[in-house]
Amino acid sequence: MVVAAAEFELRIMESRSLKSKRQVLRSLKDRLRSRLNVSVAEVDHQDLWQRASLAVATVAGSESFARGVIDEVVRLVESEPAVSVLDVRVEIY
Repeated sequence: MVVAAAEFELRIMESRSLKSKRQVLRSLKDRLRSRLNVSVAEVDHQDLWQRASLAVATVAGSESFARGVIDEVVRLVESEPAVSVLDVRVEIY
């Protein structure tokens, strides 16, 4: 069993309130879950309007498959126009 995880530090450029931030994050989290079947959670900066920290994890039978899923997660998050990725940390267990 292999667990792959990524943590993203994000800036939500157009956010003017916590409500608008939540809308952007909800859309991104739903897209990640439906397309890639991963677990996603906001893990820090819940009280800031333009910052977010998302954690994404997947479990797989092989390291290559887990790494491929996480690589696709990174591509999808980086292509999201509503957010700017400040930092990404990926770990394979």
